[in-house]
Amino acid sequence: MNEPARAAAHAQRIGLLGGTFDPVHIGHLRSALEVADILALDELRLVPNARPPHRGEPQVSPTQRLAMVEQAVQDIAPLCVDGRELLRERPSYTIETLEAVRDELATDDQLFLLLGWDAFCGLPGWHRWNELLAHCHIIVLQRPDADSEPPDALRNLLAARAVGSPAGLHGPSGSIAFVWQTPLAVSATQIRQLLASGKSVRYLVPDAVLAYIEAHGLYRAPN
Repeated sequence: MNEPARAAAHAQRIGLLGGTFDPVHIGHLRSALEVADILALDELRLVPNARPPHRGEPQVSPTQRLAMVEQAVQDIAPLCVDGRELLRERPSYTIETLEAVRDELATDDQLFLLLGWDAFCGLPGWHRWNELLAHCHIIVLQRPDADSEPPDALRNLLAARAVGSPAGLHGPSGSIAFVWQTPLAVSATQIRQLLASGKSVRYLVPDAVLAYIEAHGLYRAPN
């Protein structure tokens, strides 16, 4: 179907959830599925970061992290994987990913960038952060225990661009909405520590991811 015909039939709703996924775990996946349902997304793409500029180097290779995410979302619609950031030979900037994805979409397709509260509060330190809303809506995953205040630059942005609920996000881009979540008490750091000490992480990661970790001996403490 050509682009004008597709756009007329159904404007796509595409979400992006970035992360190191070192490793991907059930907390990532449950959160992603909840948001995909709330926003009625056609796709929610998990985007593994290659070299996040605001974090240290992931513990395993980009290829291995990509493989684990692919295993985790296999046959779980609407979740899928977008590995474009792993092709870059330099730090991953979200604005560049948004520009690339937007170029592939129809004009009226909606693009949603999912951010946790801490990441959202850190936006003023991101590369070309004030251009993000030209390409997407921002969905802030707000936790009940979040107690930090956004910086002044974000207060102004929220005053101008925030809507009362995700249902108020109209058009392809330009607004901010909050989705309240009580996340599962699971972290990648906890999982790496358990694996390094030789303990089980069953039911903290999907079975296929656990099988991949065990087959490749990932996250083990050095001998």
